[in-house]
Amino acid sequence: IPDMSVSRSPSGNCDEFLVKSSDVESILNWKHTQTQTVEVPFRPARVILQDFTGVPAVVDFAAMRDAVMKLGGDPEKINPVCPADLVIDHSIQVDFNRNLQKNQDLEFDRNRERFQFLKWGSKAFRNMRIIPPGSGIVHQVNLEYLARVVFNFDGYFYPDSLVGTDSHTTMIDGLGVLGVGGIEAEAVMLGQPISMVLPEVVGYKLSGTPNQFITSTDIVLTVTKHLRQLSIADRATIANMCPEYGATAAFFPVDEVSVQYLEQTGRDAEKLAYITKYLKAVSMFRDYNNVSQDPDFTRIVELDLTTVTLNPAWEPSKASRVSRFLRASQHCCPFRFNDKDYTLNHGSVVIAAITSCTNTSNPSVMLGAGLLAKKAIECGLSVKPYIKTSLSPGSGVVTYYLKESGVMDYLFQLGFEVVGYGCMTCIGNSGPLPEPVVEAITQGDLVASGVLSGNRNFEGRVHPNTRANYLASPPLVIAYAIAGTVRIDFDKEPIGTDSEGKDEIQAVEREFVIPTMFKEVYEKIESVNERWNSLVAPSDKLYPWDTNSTYIKSPPFFHGLTMELQPPQSIHEAYVLLNLGDSVTTDHISPAGNIARNSSAARYLTSRGGLSARDYNSYGSRRGNDAVMARGTFANIRLFNKFLNKQAPKTIHLPTEETMDVFDAAERYIQSGVPLVILAGKEYGSGSSRDWAAKGPFLQGIKAVVAESYERIHRSNLVGMGVIPLEYLAGDSAESLGLTGRERYTILIPEPLAPRMLVDVKLDTGKTFQVRMRFDTDVELTYFHHGGILNYMIRKMSEN
Repeated sequence: IPDMSVSRSPSGNCDEFLVKSSDVESILNWKHTQTQTVEVPFRPARVILQDFTGVPAVVDFAAMRDAVMKLGGDPEKINPVCPADLVIDHSIQVDFNRNLQKNQDLEFDRNRERFQFLKWGSKAFRNMRIIPPGSGIVHQVNLEYLARVVFNFDGYFYPDSLVGTDSHTTMIDGLGVLGVGGIEAEAVMLGQPISMVLPEVVGYKLSGTPNQFITSTDIVLTVTKHLRQLSIADRATIANMCPEYGATAAFFPVDEVSVQYLEQTGRDAEKLAYITKYLKAVSMFRDYNNVSQDPDFTRIVELDLTTVTLNPAWEPSKASRVSRFLRASQHCCPFRFNDKDYTLNHGSVVIAAITSCTNTSNPSVMLGAGLLAKKAIECGLSVKPYIKTSLSPGSGVVTYYLKESGVMDYLFQLGFEVVGYGCMTCIGNSGPLPEPVVEAITQGDLVASGVLSGNRNFEGRVHPNTRANYLASPPLVIAYAIAGTVRIDFDKEPIGTDSEGKDEIQAVEREFVIPTMFKEVYEKIESVNERWNSLVAPSDKLYPWDTNSTYIKSPPFFHGLTMELQPPQSIHEAYVLLNLGDSVTTDHISPAGNIARNSSAARYLTSRGGLSARDYNSYGSRRGNDAVMARGTFANIRLFNKFLNKQAPKTIHLPTEETMDVFDAAERYIQSGVPLVILAGKEYGSGSSRDWAAKGPFLQGIKAVVAESYERIHRSNLVGMGVIPLEYLAGDSAESLGLTGRERYTILIPEPLAPRMLVDVKLDTGKTFQVRMRFDTDVELTYFHHGGILNYMIRKMSEN
């Protein structure tokens, strides 16, 4: 094994051990190999993390150091060998929608332990950089500042590429930097490549010119809808699509527009020169006027941009049910707010958030929202005061140009005040709604709406009380906030008229979005937060775990780990913990939002730390504590369990027929020494990549998941934790096989194992059927034999 304690040379990637010449040949001969299941290693140049996923990664690193030392190895070998940037952006919440300072103060007060731990990590681990809270959103900071595009390593030039612990890492593909997301980021930080099945490459050809009122948000939502409408065969061609049917990577090669963006965002002339020279020299610089440069795709899908319309979008799996409510007759519920009377109805907007790197990284749509706010104020329009409005930019540059262009004051007057620099509403940190609003929604059983310029709108994600959540461009967020309802057709019911369009926006952008802004903001990004600067953190190389901490806890993943491998064991007489349907998201499995007062996690926090409900914080912020996260697994109130035939974070303990919290039932099974499995439908694990959506089930004693299909990253994450992903054969499902979930399941694990092999499942009823074991590569089988990817790395690092 190469020495992982020192940074590698880029010339050493093809070392005939981790990366072989045959791997390179497989890629070069892709036309032949694409019809086969061919495994290739991907060794990215760097890693990027955000704090919700970054804290558990650093916790794992700290625990791995302890484990390596116990096995007699050098703990300081557990160290990132490639650059790893962690941006703290997931901790801040919209507690107050008109007070930035209060939100930032609460963020620091709640998360002091986590921040101290991360600051320790930035000093204890080489090659790790922490971007402090209040700086921006990870993917926007990556785009505007962290992206290298081309690395210069002591005179060696090679393309920038990365893996992240967040599924939206793919945003950087728009700059010509190949980025993918998944739990494998931790292994990459330790010098291991990601093992991937060689995918097909589909060309998505855009033609025509969109009309002047269409934004990039409308285009991307149309593309997403277009891909959703493809047949099952077409979908299979789009190799293992990302959440919401984005591809594994939606790659835009570097071209002149990319270089102009790098110049606009303040990159220096020397870097721009070698980026352009290198990419042209290796034929990676795209010239769209040169037809001979058109790539050779496996297939091409086309979209005429003239067909794109204004396009708010929502979660398709809930569309029919929610739209039925929204088409229903008026169902008004009166309530009183700030001494005035109001009414809510199905479709009433109660959250309107300009949020997420998806849109706040785009000056055109942000300035468009500002100009619309200006016109609205000038026309005497306003937003109802009970609607929770917010503006959470992805970097300080956004605030800079909104102020300089003169539109910030108009946004402020409509209620869109800067509430923080982070993901906020997009990840469920939307904060509380006014109590009278919640009471009206609950009493009327209303389908209330949230409208956000984000990238996730699964039910239960944005807020527990908003069942219809729409993704929209920032100008449309403004428009729906003013309208107060999503039950409006702006083509027929405009809230105002305006003769000026895109030319005005582009003129403002050219004047006010300038390189000096980016340079001024990013030159001080690592030192501008005074509370972070004054934070005192431990200096030990091994982390001094505080047993009283309810945020950071040494995880049990490596307890009892030895150098000897144990042969895989069949699963005997397992009970089904949950019987689930289609489109179970990682939010259903491991919610990121607030911890409910009546939850198992809340009871733990109250008993351990004597905490009150106001101090519970969110599950996302508690990801450094396995005891909280295991209790939070399947704790989403929108989880639909067929055992109960309703939405609830509960299940039935089958031996006693008691209904209880999922964690409590799992604990009872574990105490009885009984293994557990999960039954699921299509697209199990869709949504954001989330390591705890695999770690949590592992800690609940889940040995295997049986599903009709998996989201790509989540299947990989299950493998990484040693949980077996099993897939029904084509045409089979729990329903077609007559499975109720009340059976006892025996899953026979043969030896030797091979990728994607069939295995037998025997029930206590006497029924037997086959499923496919979704270990797709030999490397994944190696991880499984070790009990997971981290166990594998610990054993490798502990070898003499």
